[in-house]
Amino acid sequence: MTPSIKEGPAMDRAQIVHENFLSRVAARDLPKGAPPRPGLTQAQAVSLYRAQVLSRALDRTSRAMQKAGQGFYTIGSSGHEGMAAVAQALRPTDIAFLHYRDAAFQIARAEQVPGQQIAWDMLLSFACSKEDPASGGRHKVLGSKALMIPPQTSTIASHLPKAVGAAYSLGAARRHPPEHRQLPEDGIAMCSFGDASANHSTAQGAINTAGWTSVQSIPLPLLFVCEDNGIGISTKTPRGWIQASMEHRPGIRYFQANGLDIYETYAVAQEAADYVRNRRKPAFLHLKTVRLYGHAGADVPTTYLTRAEVEAEEAMDPLLHSVRLLAEDGALASEEALAIYEQTCARIDRIAVEAATRPHLASAAEVAASLIPPKRECKPTNGPGAEMRAATFGGDMRAMDEPQPMSRLINWALTDLMLEHGEIVCMGEDVGRKGGVYGVTQKLQQRFGPDRMIDTLLDEQSILGLAIGMGHNGFLPIPEIQFLAYLHNAEDQIRGEAATLPFFSNGQFTNPMVLRIAGLGYQKGFGGHFHNDNSLAVLRDIPGVIIACPSTGEDAAQMLRECVRLAREEQRVVVFLEPIALYPMRDLHGVQDGGWMTPYPSPDRRIALGEVGVHGNGTDLAIVTYGNGHYLSQQAVPEIEAAGIRARIIDLRWLAPLPIEALRAATKDCKHVLIVDECRRTGSQSEALMTFFCEESRATSTARVVAEDCFIATGPAYAAPLPSRDGIVAAALSLTGVAK
Repeated sequence: MTPSIKEGPAMDRAQIVHENFLSRVAARDLPKGAPPRPGLTQAQAVSLYRAQVLSRALDRTSRAMQKAGQGFYTIGSSGHEGMAAVAQALRPTDIAFLHYRDAAFQIARAEQVPGQQIAWDMLLSFACSKEDPASGGRHKVLGSKALMIPPQTSTIASHLPKAVGAAYSLGAARRHPPEHRQLPEDGIAMCSFGDASANHSTAQGAINTAGWTSVQSIPLPLLFVCEDNGIGISTKTPRGWIQASMEHRPGIRYFQANGLDIYETYAVAQEAADYVRNRRKPAFLHLKTVRLYGHAGADVPTTYLTRAEVEAEEAMDPLLHSVRLLAEDGALASEEALAIYEQTCARIDRIAVEAATRPHLASAAEVAASLIPPKRECKPTNGPGAEMRAATFGGDMRAMDEPQPMSRLINWALTDLMLEHGEIVCMGEDVGRKGGVYGVTQKLQQRFGPDRMIDTLLDEQSILGLAIGMGHNGFLPIPEIQFLAYLHNAEDQIRGEAATLPFFSNGQFTNPMVLRIAGLGYQKGFGGHFHNDNSLAVLRDIPGVIIACPSTGEDAAQMLRECVRLAREEQRVVVFLEPIALYPMRDLHGVQDGGWMTPYPSPDRRIALGEVGVHGNGTDLAIVTYGNGHYLSQQAVPEIEAAGIRARIIDLRWLAPLPIEALRAATKDCKHVLIVDECRRTGSQSEALMTFFCEESRATSTARVVAEDCFIATGPAYAAPLPSRDGIVAAALSLTGVAK
């Protein structure tokens, strides 16, 4: 074997690999290996080689563009070009969530779909041109609506949970076809990732969920593809680790192939895909690959690997293997393969010159334009409808005119919504058979069945991934997180996946949902900081996400209907935060006064996004609050008004985006504003509200009552760090200058 060209001061590893390919093919010095396996036609094999070569040329050009200040991304696919054969084994309608080293997959899939200009499109992406059809210039991402490849930027396999969800949706759509179904009935889902990412808890959770689902004979047509190059940036994967840890997973069939050999990769990938498609069960395809060049443009592999190790990987260049295999198959002579390589490199260099001149995003407004997904046309209703309402509610119909606590009204609102919209699916731990920890979803599984009220395993990442994936296929998911504190285990599924999808796809892909979370404080003597979590900061700073927080049962029902409309018609990601302490609340001022219960509002009533609740008309003091703060403020108002202060309460209802216009109108004639915020002093809504009133530059004096920067204790001291009725009264008197 010809030794690798030595690295000189002006040569990097990419140039060395390039020169090695030219010299070794010219000399017929090709690596040894198995003969071509049957399966690929000669034309298919040549097409896959062209895809591999184009991927390699794009890698080289991306580095040149970065050096010239014309490109902005250099994590390449060199060494992983065998993924072209995986694309050949799948259908272009099979949704594919790709590893960032899978350019060859996307290129090969583009050959399956007429009218694609894949080289031009990918170079526009390298240049971050706003003409990039994948992201509109927001990032260099693999992705294409025409190729059913949702764009993403995951480096930690955070796309695997939603791949599980998309696979689950394929079976669910057979039983309950959604109005906006995107994926074919006989399709499968595919997700790819590296051996290093396979160790991440997100990946492990998704793989475990797939097996957990499969052993229960629930259809889950999902192909996991692990591209094992043996290293994660500089940390080596133990030899044999992927096979040892994945070969015997319950419910998941294991396949292995040499990813350097496109004939073997295609044959095994075809077998795996057929298994998934026909058995409707998940499979794990383990591909052995190499990583050429290093992790990215700035990464020099010889700083943490020996030169011998680096050169051994380069000697196994998959393009060299393909040249040998094509020659042995009689599909393409070596000199023809070399000519294709040289011509492709030259062509890509020419195209890159033009791509670098295309316009870029130039303003904040342009960048943010895709944060909000486009609206879509929806039928008014597509569920069982009003004719089933009486039979579904049964005896509950007689109680609807009587005041009820919040938990029951949310239950009834969910029932009506699921009757109206057959694409609504709820999922979460204990939501079905048990009816939720607090009984909010009682009877819903009996009413709508386990397909629409899904009891999941205990893993918040998997719950949210299921929702995101089902949203990809036209369902309207309503996932539940049992407690606000539990969201922290899976918050990246909202921040890094759900909220960014329309942004990075320029609005072409969406995953609408209404995420129900039980949270906030004031549970008497229960749970401590895991169940009484009074911080929303983790949600408030995610661009594009809507946060709703009702304080009364009547509002909760009407706001939930608006949240579903926003997700269904406007494709938004909505968080519906339900104050646990207000679920059972009946009384306001005295025992058995029933002051906090409300009747069930008729199904046609809803509270629009940005509409605040105004209670009272006093002009001395406006109390701006939400959730439990509204309840406490109502308790405080009689004493405040007894001191001669005319007050009103403004219930925000919508915490993100803040209802600025409605808030301005509701406070314009008030002398003082008191903000009551049950979240902590640092990172709370009150900070944004104080800023708003300061920026209004009005004479209005402003103060706030907030929780302390402290976790909540279990037992009698549960409310000690939180705002109280007495604290609100004292702050109101102090702010208005009225002595108590």
